[in-house]
Amino acid sequence: MERLWTPWRMDYIMDQKETGCPFCRALVANDDAGQYIVYRGERTFVILNRYPYNNGHLMIMPYAHVGDLSDLDEATRNEMMALLDLSVRALRETSRPQGFNMGLNLGEAAGAGVTDHLHMHVVPRWGGDTNYMTVLNEVRTIPELLDETYRRLQPVMARLAKASR
Repeated sequence: MERLWTPWRMDYIMDQKETGCPFCRALVANDDAGQYIVYRGERTFVILNRYPYNNGHLMIMPYAHVGDLSDLDEATRNEMMALLDLSVRALRETSRPQGFNMGLNLGEAAGAGVTDHLHMHVVPRWGGDTNYMTVLNEVRTIPELLDETYRRLQPVMARLAKASR
């Protein structure tokens, strides 16, 4: 029998679960690297998904704790789209994906795990990444630790954002 070792998951299993919004907690933690916040804009920010569908899975969201697009002002919506473009460019440079899935899950019925803080997903994709483990055991294999993804992605996001100004 083969084994998949995922020791980093034990912290999640054993830790006491916090209440409240995980995204708001990440924003005020004053530890962007520890929270995997790869970029902060004026109104919105980009963070690595702690439970990614694929390596490099990012989320873009407003600083404001709102659950619906209609709750955002035009400037915030525009900045979210600008950070979507920045995220795609940075992921192309650092991970060379062959495609992307992007979208919002509005509401629990649509698959939102955090329903009251709007967030847009950016999932890099590669040919053949259908992930056989998901089909067999509802398990996903992610080939890189979040710390390493952050280390590669964060400086590229900063450089590309600076060049865009």
